[in-house]
Amino acid sequence: MSLIKFEIVTPERVLTKEMVKSITTPTKEGIITILPRHIPLVGILVPGIIEYKRENDEIGMMSVSGGFVEVLREKVVILADTAERADEIDLERAEQARKRAEEAKERAENQSDVDFAGITAQLEKELARVKVAKKWRNIRR
Repeated sequence: MSLIKFEIVTPERVLTKEMVKSITTPTKEGIITILPRHIPLVGILVPGIIEYKRENDEIGMMSVSGGFVEVLREKVVILADTAERADEIDLERAEQARKRAEEAKERAENQSDVDFAGITAQLEKELARVKVAKKWRNIRR
């Protein structure tokens, strides 16, 4: 069985460093799945869900807000702006944060001097967190 070394790093910590069978991640060009011996590439991450399959076929899942993915011959490194493991996300708090971000976006649409891109990025991050938490709950049932 062929495996690939996988690391996810944020400015605050290393979230995972393990050998996996596959990694699926959201990029600017679309969702990609990386398998061992994938061609080398560098991509820009967008907010979404990172899923990976461990050697024992257990699924790992995280939310990511953005960053970069680097695929090397025997290693995949994700340098994320922020990322959270699914089991760390409190769904109720994530839903509240998503609602606050949506309200901020609505208020910003009525103003011209607001950082609309920043508010939209925050909303996308919170939506990804909610999606991961819900998907994780369904897998664990």
